[in-house]
Amino acid sequence: MDYDFLIIGAGQGGVPLANTLHKAGKRVALAEKAQLGGSCVNWGCTPTKAFIASAKQAFEARRAGEYGVRVSGVEVDFAAVMQRAQDIANTSREGLQKSFEAEDSPALLRGHARFMGQSDEGFELDVGGQTVKAKQVILDTGSSARIPDIAGLDGVSYIDARNWLDLRDLPEHLAILGGGYIGLEMAQAFRRLGSEVTVIEAGGQLAGKEDEDVAEAVRDVLTGEGVTVHLNTELKKVSEDGSGVRLELSRDGNQETLTASHLFVAVGRVPNTSELGLDAVGVETNEQGYVTVDKSLRTSAECIWALGDIRGGPMFTHTSYDDFRVIRSALLGDGSHTTDRVVPYAMFTDPQLGRVGLSESQARERGHKVKIATYDMSDSGKAFETGHTRGFIKVVVDDKTDKLLGAAVLAAEGAELVHTYIALMNADAPVGVYEDGVPIHPTYNEALHSVLKDVRE
Repeated sequence: MDYDFLIIGAGQGGVPLANTLHKAGKRVALAEKAQLGGSCVNWGCTPTKAFIASAKQAFEARRAGEYGVRVSGVEVDFAAVMQRAQDIANTSREGLQKSFEAEDSPALLRGHARFMGQSDEGFELDVGGQTVKAKQVILDTGSSARIPDIAGLDGVSYIDARNWLDLRDLPEHLAILGGGYIGLEMAQAFRRLGSEVTVIEAGGQLAGKEDEDVAEAVRDVLTGEGVTVHLNTELKKVSEDGSGVRLELSRDGNQETLTASHLFVAVGRVPNTSELGLDAVGVETNEQGYVTVDKSLRTSAECIWALGDIRGGPMFTHTSYDDFRVIRSALLGDGSHTTDRVVPYAMFTDPQLGRVGLSESQARERGHKVKIATYDMSDSGKAFETGHTRGFIKVVVDDKTDKLLGAAVLAAEGAELVHTYIALMNADAPVGVYEDGVPIHPTYNEALHSVLKDVRE
């Protein structure tokens, strides 16, 4: 139980880092108290996108008549939908498990890991009741759903981002607390599968980090599909109501009551750092519990590193994986790969919202003089032909340099389309580099080209 490196947490950064260090000839152990793969594989990206795909199939089947195709009724087998999502998650997790069962693989230690102290030889930790010593430690313990302090919430059964996959009966009326990315993806999917859905958001708009015009377009999509949205609404109290829940709300100063069969809590994430014994080794955290790191992901304690959600900043699977590359560069390379990076993200509603860089409001707040252009997807030939005309594209361009500061692509396959803008920003090139090119017709990608033409004109 004496290692060069102990990695705590088998998430999207910890697993490849363990394998890479092991292949480099280091003595490596990976400690995991629960399931391999972290939130992405087990209840996040992998099963949610499978779930959303099933919901989209139901939605498209219902509108088949628009394409001249007769479908004689659409029935959703909700238990089968959930089992499919669970099976996909299981397959991914089992693949990870088999990789650690191979003869030439890092050691896999099962159990909760906690620092006990340190000496000149390194760190001493308790891992599931066993004492483990390591010269260096990498923290990859992820995050959990934030559960707000609401009267009565601890006395009712509710759904969150971790236990939603346990459902096998379709909620008759699903109330979703939180109008962020997780809440909105789930709102549309459950609605498409047949639930009545109400979104409760304390702020004045959905997707609060986005520009108002983008948020309004997303709201129009959801309400157009029958999702009820309550903005400027606070949940004050929760209680059982027969087989469901009774929600006491405060909206625009008025008190209201909503009864739903199920409550989904989706109001953000908190880092899993409180039970690691960080004080014993001098690892500093901020007021929210996130570990303080530099651009190479070093913590305040020498020879301890942090990656993934617990290091604060963007909390995505792709940033966690890139964190692995940052630490790999620091430990095995020249240290040139750091967290100075362009970070995109997406909301997998339909249409998808692909985002990169600054929003218009963020750019103006930072003092940029900007040029803005938008393009409605209803003007896209490909969108018109395929019947996916909802959404629009918005670009934010620096007026002095003619370089892209950010973009929002709310469109069919918007999470794929935005990668063109990601590449443009990574190349640090002016928008004319792409706008002067020739896109294929007919494609959705033509719209990315057309909006940049509007900027230059």
